[in-house]
This record gives sequence, C-alpha cells and structure tokens, in this order.
Amino acid sequence: MPGSPDEMRTRIEAYPWPPQRGGVEVVRANKGYTLYSLRTGGPVARLRPTGQGDKVQVLWWRRDAWSDPGPFGREVMPLEEALEFIASEGFFWIHAS
Repeated sequence: MPGSPDEMRTRIEAYPWPPQRGGVEVVRANKGYTLYSLRTGGPVARLRPTGQGDKVQVLWWRRDAWSDPGPFGREVMPLEEALEFIASEGFFWIHAS
C-alpha cells in the first residue's frame, strides 16, 4: 500500500549489528535491499525478498558483482536468520574494514 512503512527495511535497520562491525546503511534498490558499511561506505550484503513471507536471498559483493555467499548456490532464509548470518560471517565485511 502506498505510504505504508517498509517493514522489512525497518527490521534490517533495527537489527543490533555487532559494534565491531560499525553498522549498516540500508538502501532500497532493484527489488531488494543493499547494505553498506557505515564505517567505509563499502558494500556488505544484498537481500532480495522471495515473496514467500519474510524469506530473502542473501548475496555478497565478490570481485565486481553480487554473488551467492557459499559453494552450494542460492542461500534463501528468513530475514532474522539472514541478518544473523551477515553479522557473524567475516567475508561480508571485507569492504567494511
């Protein structure tokens, strides 16, 4: 509905990012959300809603493009689990150091 708050973006912004990570800026773009490091401005992760509840596809910035974060292909999980995954895995934060 136009004018209604973007609940998913609000949840991403409210996530308690670990202090050593420095937090993220959330930008809505291209049917998803891009998370940038508040410390460096570098890309951290990309979340694409799947249309199945709050499940999202998780991507990370690798070389010069968004890519699947693991060797097993597409990573899809509920938003809270995705945020925990991003917060805890160091490779997402390579451009945030």
